[in-house]
Amino acid sequence: MTSHVSIPLKGSTAGMQYAGWQPSAVAMSGLGNQVLAGQRIPVGGGVTLNGDVYTPSTPGRYPAVVSFGGYSTEWHTAGIPTGTNEIGSPPVFTDRGYCPVIVERRGMGRSTGEQVMFFDPQDVDDHEKVIAWAAEQPWCNGQVVLFGTSYYGMTQPLVAARRPRALRAFFANEMCTDFFRHLVQFGGVPASFFLALWMGGNYTEANYTKRMAPNRRALISHLTNGPLHPLIEKLVHRNADRMFDSFMASTPVEWARRVYTHWIFDEKTREESTIPEGSSPVLGDIEVPFTVVQNLGYFNLHQFGSYDLFENAATPADRKWMILGPPRFDLPVYAWQGEALAFFDHILRDVDNGYDAQPPVRYWLDGADRFATSTAFPPPDGEVTRLYLGSGGGDHAKHRLDAQRTPPGANSWVAVPFGVPVLGGLDEIANQTLAFDLPITEDLHLAGAVTARLSVSSNEIDTYVLARLSRVDTAGTLHHLSMGAIRPVARTEDVARSTAIEIAIDSGRREPLVPGDAVVLRFSLTPAPTRLCVGETLRLELASRSDLLRSDVREGYAQFDLPVPPYLSRNTVHYAGESWLEVTTVPVSGDR
Repeated sequence: MTSHVSIPLKGSTAGMQYAGWQPSAVAMSGLGNQVLAGQRIPVGGGVTLNGDVYTPSTPGRYPAVVSFGGYSTEWHTAGIPTGTNEIGSPPVFTDRGYCPVIVERRGMGRSTGEQVMFFDPQDVDDHEKVIAWAAEQPWCNGQVVLFGTSYYGMTQPLVAARRPRALRAFFANEMCTDFFRHLVQFGGVPASFFLALWMGGNYTEANYTKRMAPNRRALISHLTNGPLHPLIEKLVHRNADRMFDSFMASTPVEWARRVYTHWIFDEKTREESTIPEGSSPVLGDIEVPFTVVQNLGYFNLHQFGSYDLFENAATPADRKWMILGPPRFDLPVYAWQGEALAFFDHILRDVDNGYDAQPPVRYWLDGADRFATSTAFPPPDGEVTRLYLGSGGGDHAKHRLDAQRTPPGANSWVAVPFGVPVLGGLDEIANQTLAFDLPITEDLHLAGAVTARLSVSSNEIDTYVLARLSRVDTAGTLHHLSMGAIRPVARTEDVARSTAIEIAIDSGRREPLVPGDAVVLRFSLTPAPTRLCVGETLRLELASRSDLLRSDVREGYAQFDLPVPPYLSRNTVHYAGESWLEVTTVPVSGDR
């Protein structure tokens, strides 16, 4: 049944829209918008999915833009900053001659049927049927593309690998390709903080039963997407921690609580996990053009899937693009709609808008505050540079990164589990972080994989090691670049699943530490493209708690705490040329 909608939505293009360019032409514009709310999409077995369809008000047949997610979409187009409002702004697409189709998975919102495990093959079957349904509608010209962020992005490679007949391209923003490693477990521990706020924010009883009439959504959009939007954005950033805490304090429905319980307490290995593996094993079946975008502000969510997709999809090299955007936290996610529309215009309508001339990779270069370009990532002209860790004296001192092997020595830090009370002034006696500095004596351009190789011992059978890389400018201001983490007891590399950017860790294999005996930990930090100038400093920090090193949402970073370390312990990093950081340096003369 279609709801009557008389109030047009107000669109928004808040946030970054293009990665260092502007299209020279558009296929269509000024077509307006109308809503076909509550469309029933049959997917077999008597199950119908709920879909809101947005079309230009100008009659015609246009490409469909499908967004298939795991959430109720009742509030999405109202511009309300919920954590799942990641479908873009439909009027922006309809104005350019595209028809967004926003679909709720079975058992969610107004869709019928029983809810199955997130990303279950049943979801992919349903997604494929939605694509076929959209292609046959009277408002569609038979061509379908995909668009969306996070869940809406993670489903795209799964269905693209099926090669639906009507699918022409997809545009995915912030995604994962290995759901066990990138979503449920991270660095060897369950991602309990993120999963609690994700489920608490999206799977309470109210999320299933809330209803908002399309006219009301449209009316609210004129407030949220108008002059008030910058103020709303500031309020979201200022209150993000409070918002996250409220999500974690909520009670999801029983089904979601059971999933959470199994993921956190029972499914410690990939073999035991009930979440599907993800798209990584089927990336070689993808042939359609795509653009994938990764926000460099994420640490323990979404970060590594984009590189896996770009590296391993079978799409021809001249038909796939990757954008690494600057750290930015947006709700709703309105970024990259312009880029997506230019991409779709180029692929579907053969518009000579300059997209074909865009290099395969564009990445935000910290320190230069602009996009640099490359034919691949890591850049082919990059060179792996090894920086050795060395002691600067006592544990509290500033230690050093050095291009030369360092002499024998060691420094230590203490690990304090979350919530454990400690004496006031403890940090004056026992530091919880170590810092290593490399003064920059000639300009340096870093872009590509960042790998830590550390010789570490502990006086416990397990601990946790986090590493953060930062740029310290000449004024002494620290600019967060990247993070990485590993649980020493689960340190076995999974070579078959590793990529050029990520060392995959088999967290299901565990080998307890022998107190006092050093082991080698090899793990990836998130990529950190940056331009360092003479007088600045490259800083590496080690710790055991994410809250000591992570950055803030107000600075654009979405980084979620981890329930580690497991024990009160003292951890030691050993030198003698046995501990180093590898970065990829690009010729400064090649700054592009």
